[in-house]
Amino acid sequence: MSETAMAVVQLETEDHQPENGFVSPETESPGLLTRIDDCVLPFLGGFGKYQRQLIVLTWIPALFIGFSQYSDEFLLAQPNNTCVPPTANTTNFTIIPSSLFHGPNNSFPRTAAYVYYNGTHNNTARHLQHCMCKEWTFELHTGLMQNVVTKWSLVCDSAWKVHIAKFSLLVGSIFGYLVFGVLADWFGRHPVLIISVLFMLVFGLTVAFSVNVPMFSTLRFFEGFCLAGIALSLYILRIELCLPAWRFSMTMVASFVVLGGQLLMPGMAYVCRDWQVLQAVIICPLLLMLAYIWIFPESLRWLLATQQYGRSKWIMGHIIKKNQVNPELDTDHILTELQNALHKKPKKTCIVKMVGTRNLWKNIVVLCVNSLTGYGIHHCFARSMMDHHETHESTMFHNFYADYYTMAGIAVASCMALCPAVGLMGRRGGLLMFMIITALASLLQLGLLNLLGKYSVHLNIGTVQPSVCLLFILVGTNSDTLNKNFSIAFSIIGMFSSHAVSNLSIFFCAEITPTVIRGGGLGLVLASAGFGMLTAPIMELHNQKGYFLHHIIFACCTLICIICILLLPETRYQPLPETLADGECYTRQPLMPPKKPGEQRLLLAQSESSRDYTRVHDTPLHEAAVDSLSRSAITSDHTTHNIIQSCTNISVETRCIIAHERTVKT
Repeated sequence: MSETAMAVVQLETEDHQPENGFVSPETESPGLLTRIDDCVLPFLGGFGKYQRQLIVLTWIPALFIGFSQYSDEFLLAQPNNTCVPPTANTTNFTIIPSSLFHGPNNSFPRTAAYVYYNGTHNNTARHLQHCMCKEWTFELHTGLMQNVVTKWSLVCDSAWKVHIAKFSLLVGSIFGYLVFGVLADWFGRHPVLIISVLFMLVFGLTVAFSVNVPMFSTLRFFEGFCLAGIALSLYILRIELCLPAWRFSMTMVASFVVLGGQLLMPGMAYVCRDWQVLQAVIICPLLLMLAYIWIFPESLRWLLATQQYGRSKWIMGHIIKKNQVNPELDTDHILTELQNALHKKPKKTCIVKMVGTRNLWKNIVVLCVNSLTGYGIHHCFARSMMDHHETHESTMFHNFYADYYTMAGIAVASCMALCPAVGLMGRRGGLLMFMIITALASLLQLGLLNLLGKYSVHLNIGTVQPSVCLLFILVGTNSDTLNKNFSIAFSIIGMFSSHAVSNLSIFFCAEITPTVIRGGGLGLVLASAGFGMLTAPIMELHNQKGYFLHHIIFACCTLICIICILLLPETRYQPLPETLADGECYTRQPLMPPKKPGEQRLLLAQSESSRDYTRVHDTPLHEAAVDSLSRSAITSDHTTHNIIQSCTNISVETRCIIAHERTVKT
């Protein structure tokens, strides 16, 4: 390189020091091998037969994941408990509902249970007498004859152990997402999947043979830890197998399979009858996944992104054979470039390097807050709806199955609405719409309904508008009834939209995060979602104290999320980013596309062409170029062309200066 090029490039590098903690990601690119969605996958048959078979193999375990995720509702369901009288003579005992002693201990309302007690009017004495009971009889409404609560009599003073057991699976999942996300980026998706399955079989089956509550809770922690590894690795493999047009639809099918597991869970509990049998039936089908050691390959996208070209060559040959692709049709010479890159060493990246980026870390943090808010406020809506149902036994929501299938039906409806919404408005537009609906439902439930209950008693039916009269006739003139009906309606709407927000935030993160750190980024968002779900047992542990403040905090978070969503880029039909540099290229676009993009491009072209560079003087770049040119002998246009071409990192203004000085010297 000539002195001119060296001087300009050196000065250009010196003038652009890292700012605001920014560290430039690696920009070295091996060419077509990083253009996986545009070049590599189309050459290998696109979304061919082999890729579709692998996608189906990622759907099958989703059913078992759904069983495990919703098993707490059956293994730890709170039963109706009755104290057996100490003597056969029960004439001096009266029946007292156990709701007088303590509130419900799970997310679903508990029907009235009864205990025998000597007639007295002292509530404290009743509670002490109830807790001093030596023998209990239990009645479960979940299809099981026995579960963890009934086996070890986890009622009264031991009821807190139920919440600790609920914590175990969720906390284990949170740690699993964080740890296995990093391991998936460092060692690959396939090893994480196989190791998670192996340990899931060990810990999951051992749970069924627990001898006490501490052993059960500890093993459930490790079960959740391994379950997170399975779910995370399958999610990443599914995303990285698909072309841009197929990513969302294939992911939503997996979500429906998980919901299918939720819907089938009551039937399995009714067939198994015992919690130990149910736990074994949930875990044993994972034995089939041991065959994935041989039939499921490593992610080709991850191998190419980390420059493991030796393994990539073998997998590409396997895909070519399965899809019956003719290698001679390699017009882009992808195989030739792969052969020339075999000598390169693998280059792996840790999620920690995300901190040194400008845009990428902001996008991931925004999605983490969205997933946390979505799952957290979902429990607030569910709790509000169930509270009203507990006070209205005449409604349809008075038993376990009605509550359970109401929740499942809302989740299914949410996923069904998510598909057309994202298809029409894209990822960012759909996420923004559902977050706005969630915020409105929350604010109306917290604010408007209180005002409605306060002022509706002052309304005179004969003096108000006919439409208001019709409303009161339909819902009843009682202000309490009106308030509760609207609260239930807003709760259902809020659960519907918050479920969509949570699912879409996780998928959005998988598309924004580069391949080299996709495991770590997706693990962060899934762990944030776990923290949101963790608020449910925390509130139950505190007997719902501070519930209203809890709802207000999450309602404020929804307003913050609405603003932050506008900062996200749109990833629909875009190729997945492979490196940190690719992830930095995803920047915010206008929410609505320009009406006349052709005129906008013409305007930009005119502004670039009309820019006058002859007035640029006395800048460091100008002085360096003039000083170097004064010492160099530029004899031909060919030499000048080579100099300019060698300065690949300098700006357009500097090139114009060099061309201008060449003309003057000539």
